[in-house]
Amino acid sequence: MMNFILADLRRFKGGALAVIVLIALSVALSVAVTLQERAVRLGSARAAEKFDLLVGAAGSETQLALSAVFLQPSPLPLMSGAVLAKLAADPRVEFAAPVGFGDSEAGHPVVGTTTALISALSPKLAEGALFARLGDAVVGSDVPKQLGAEIKPMHGLADIGGETHTEIVYKVSGRMAPTGTAWDRAILVPIRAVWQLHGMAGGHDHDHDHAGETPEEAAAEEHDHEHAPVDADAAIDELFDAETPGLPAVLVKPKTIADAYRLRQEYRGETTLAVFPAEVLTRLYATLGDARSLLLAIAIGTQVIVIAAILLVTIMHVGARQRQIGALRAFGAPRRSVVAIVWGELLLLFLAGFVLGILIGYAGAQLISASLTASTAVRMPVEFAREDMSLAVWFVALAMLVSILPALLTLRLSPARALKA
Repeated sequence: MMNFILADLRRFKGGALAVIVLIALSVALSVAVTLQERAVRLGSARAAEKFDLLVGAAGSETQLALSAVFLQPSPLPLMSGAVLAKLAADPRVEFAAPVGFGDSEAGHPVVGTTTALISALSPKLAEGALFARLGDAVVGSDVPKQLGAEIKPMHGLADIGGETHTEIVYKVSGRMAPTGTAWDRAILVPIRAVWQLHGMAGGHDHDHDHAGETPEEAAAEEHDHEHAPVDADAAIDELFDAETPGLPAVLVKPKTIADAYRLRQEYRGETTLAVFPAEVLTRLYATLGDARSLLLAIAIGTQVIVIAAILLVTIMHVGARQRQIGALRAFGAPRRSVVAIVWGELLLLFLAGFVLGILIGYAGAQLISASLTASTAVRMPVEFAREDMSLAVWFVALAMLVSILPALLTLRLSPARALKA
């Protein structure tokens, strides 16, 4: 019987191929939406899990998380540097690492921080060593710089016409192991070098710490200062006091879960904001889930329309094949065999379209994830989950049910009448 079904499909291969493609495209849309939403959720969650607590100036929680965790450029307000000194001295804190943004090099963000954060992101460097001088830099795994290469930071980004700093030239001292986060594309330098480069001088040369100002306001004020060259050979100093300059964010590693909640409550006030990046992402997932539900509804609606169209075409096709069906009946083919042939042909088309749709949807999700990873450096794994199996079972069951309707229509055909048609 299978040979007969395949031979029959080969006779009508043009129509069969059209049906398969229609089913495949509608299934591919559902698969791509499901896999891509999951990839974004898993990738961002894995990227944020390295950061327990984030403290910044009062403002938008979402913007603070996107800027500090995913290194998305945005004008964050600066908080008092005394917050960093207080956190660094807190016995509940394993380490508190400042982050300073604003510069870039060849499209890679230059981030001022400390060796503690680098060690947390990459406990073992892929090569080289942590920075020990103000002129040292540690690059992420995706930054195409060799050890000893020079880095000339530019204020802002190249596409907005930033100026290249001439006060310091960093040299690559080490490379982090891949982290699967946006920090793989970052260039990490000593935070005090960043402060000195921007006229803040680690709190020792200027009294104003820019607290409460946006980076644009702080930058405008920095133009009033003459930027003295930074001593690239000076040893780094990672001890902070109340005179520490203003900064956009501090990444905090609490010693215990209880300490994390206490610190978050303590630093949620009028001037500071403390958030768990994972919580911020959960709210973003809710929004993303709404969009996914809408897209899935559209995909399911498309599938319903496609199935209805295929049913109509199949019913017409059965009507056009009355003579063939009549001949089969006249030569003694049992009714159940004729029903099985028509049902098997349509079910085979559904299953072929379903499998092709899965492959197309998976390939599409892989391409989208690769594009997002290239732009954000966040690894977004495209993978199937156990719940996808239940959806596949439902589709097969629906295909079997839908395919039976045209097959049952053959029971109404009289062999004699069919041969006269």
